[in-house]
Amino acid sequence: MFYSIRHLTKFRYSSPVSESIMELRMQPRSEGLQRCLSFQVEVTPRTRVQTYRDYLGNVVHHFDVPSAHRYLTIIGEATVDVTPAPELPRQLDKDAWRQLDAHLELGDFWEMLTPSHFALWTGMIEAFAQELQVPSKEAARSHDPLQLVSGLNSAIYGAIAYVPKSTRVDSPVDDALESRRGVCQDYAHIMIALVRGMGIPCRYVSGYLFHRAGETVRSTEGATHAWVEVYFPNIGWVGFDPTNNILAGETHVRTAVGRDYADVPPTRGVFKGSASSELTVAVRVAPSDKPPPPETEMESEDWSSVLQEKPESDNQAAEQQQQ
Repeated sequence: MFYSIRHLTKFRYSSPVSESIMELRMQPRSEGLQRCLSFQVEVTPRTRVQTYRDYLGNVVHHFDVPSAHRYLTIIGEATVDVTPAPELPRQLDKDAWRQLDAHLELGDFWEMLTPSHFALWTGMIEAFAQELQVPSKEAARSHDPLQLVSGLNSAIYGAIAYVPKSTRVDSPVDDALESRRGVCQDYAHIMIALVRGMGIPCRYVSGYLFHRAGETVRSTEGATHAWVEVYFPNIGWVGFDPTNNILAGETHVRTAVGRDYADVPPTRGVFKGSASSELTVAVRVAPSDKPPPPETEMESEDWSSVLQEKPESDNQAAEQQQQ
């Protein structure tokens, strides 16, 4: 399936700021069943944008706007091809845990096994694990790991109500567990903590979800999305979307992976000046039966109405701090 994606972020300042420094993680990854066919980013005020890959393989664009400005607008446009994943087996080989141990001994997964900034093992996580009857690290080894994670994906979906704007971008997992309300970021962090607690590598994925016509999904259309990937021997990383109780498939477009949201916000930066900032985020994911031509309807689309409003994604999908 081919997708054309446009991701707009705009910061509006109450008074001119003297400088903005920003890094972006908006370019879809090219690996496995997903290929990023094209990507470009446009920044206003105009500036030079440079690129590097972080240690997790995410493409990072970064720039500096060193002159006074009242607005900062970032538009990322991508064309992506996502191939449907093969059907998973009902259960793994009886030696799955032994095989997983052999992989873990290589030391490549330790960061995806330990608590991280947003995916912490708290008292409320422990109580939630007991409520859902999630086995301990030792007890988990008597179960099939794939069936354990699949069941957990469904259990989290049923236990937490999806409520837009019920938490903030920096909310700890305890906030969603206490209120039993959250957004995609909260579902992902809760599942990561629980899966890691069973001794299985789990990582955070940021990206986009295409909403098919007539299909009911919890996540907000026109926003970024988040889910998790779990590592299984002889299969590799498998995506689970606890917000919607589904496997990540051809409607999921991956932009970045990390230990949790702290590693992969689509924008992160600082500005100099005595001003407050107002954020606008808007996302458009459009399907196509073939790669779109260089100039598409989306590229000429009038976004003026978006720029005058303040739509919010599930997790705001952006960070900027005053320096």
